[in-house]
Amino acid sequence: MGCASCSSGADGKPAGCKSNGYCSTSGCNKLGVFDWLTGVPLAQGQQPFDAVEVRFKNTRKTFYRCPPSLGVVPGDAVVVEASPGHDIGVVSLTGELVRAQMARKEKEQDTFELRKVIRKATQEDLDRWHAARTLEDETLFATRVIAREARLDMKVTDVEYQGDGTKATFYYTAEERIDFRDLVRRLSDRFHVRVEMKQIGARQEAGRIGGIGSCGRELCCSTWLSDFRSVTTSAARYQQLALNPQKLAGQCGKLKCCLNYELDMYIEAVKSYPSQNAKLKTRQGTGTHIKTDIFTERMFYGFKRPGEPFIMASFPVEVVREILAQNKQGVEPDVDLNMVDAPAAPAEKAPDYENVVGQDELTRFDQKMRSRGPGGGKRGGKKRKDRDRPREGGAARPKPEGGGQEPRQAAPPGEGAPRNERGGRRDRRGRRDRGPRPDKPGGPPPAQPPQA
Repeated sequence: MGCASCSSGADGKPAGCKSNGYCSTSGCNKLGVFDWLTGVPLAQGQQPFDAVEVRFKNTRKTFYRCPPSLGVVPGDAVVVEASPGHDIGVVSLTGELVRAQMARKEKEQDTFELRKVIRKATQEDLDRWHAARTLEDETLFATRVIAREARLDMKVTDVEYQGDGTKATFYYTAEERIDFRDLVRRLSDRFHVRVEMKQIGARQEAGRIGGIGSCGRELCCSTWLSDFRSVTTSAARYQQLALNPQKLAGQCGKLKCCLNYELDMYIEAVKSYPSQNAKLKTRQGTGTHIKTDIFTERMFYGFKRPGEPFIMASFPVEVVREILAQNKQGVEPDVDLNMVDAPAAPAEKAPDYENVVGQDELTRFDQKMRSRGPGGGKRGGKKRKDRDRPREGGAARPKPEGGGQEPRQAAPPGEGAPRNERGGRRDRRGRRDRGPRPDKPGGPPPAQPPQA
């Protein structure tokens, strides 16, 4: 999520937010919060809340006490107290909305117990902070090698250096309890910093790393979801989803958090439907509930009688209630197992294309072209076979000597070939006999006109 002021610069690096956190896209960072109370004046006599929310690497946020004299705004880099030394973070929220955030996270409203914001970060502080951040990738890979050599069943997912470079926090995931005392000693000797190991869950790991979900959007745990509730397979059963682990699991390998988003609506809708354990007793057999479609308000039942195939039928909820009411009275009604909704009349669709120029179909090129030569292709071959085939009650037609064609005998005038309307003769194929061409060599000379 980013606005136009967060576009990349000429060198390809982000240009940075020029709105100081007040952009219309609710910020460009993970778990960004839009301050909708910006510009709203306080009540008369009310003092501004002297606490701010500071964001560190990835999704880690902490509340600090900030004197109003510093005049910090969202997006400012500040130096805060740490144990030991100091750390550098970015202010993500100020004002009365911080009080609401602390109440939502069940934090004490007494700001005197919070650590203080020392000052705004100077260029020297920022340079030291960036130098420490550049060591994180190298430290992460080296830590994984050391943990593998120590044969520890753990996965180091992230490393975060403190702003002053004197402390490093190692985030890891493990299925069982890990004794990493020797690992801490080796890491401290290798990197010459104070080491703190912090175990996180699979969902927190996905939130820190980030990624793209199967829906095509960024992961909820890395953008806006801050509290992780347990997700069970009953949430998928209420929503009539197939219990396929490959489709129900997210990037973290656990069940998707979005299975809980619409769960309350499904539970409320299913409560108003007949019990799924009730069976329908009809003359066509006993129906067992299979699934319920709350959007179309239909319930699906399966019927199986001895010697007959299994049939699944769907009934509207009102029909199911009527059948159950009759069953309580000891009546088994006669139902139609092919009960479906009346098909809606298809709307007349205006043709969007008409062949007004007489074009042929595109499949005309898929047909094989037949040979049109004399005696070629299937047609000519068939005629040749018919010509050589012996006739009924007689022998085959004798072929002339030398392999040539049999000479044709000219029909006497007035016999044989039929005449057309214009008086010309026609051969066996129905073609008009126009006689030999005068320019053809070997033909009779053209007729001379009578001389007077």
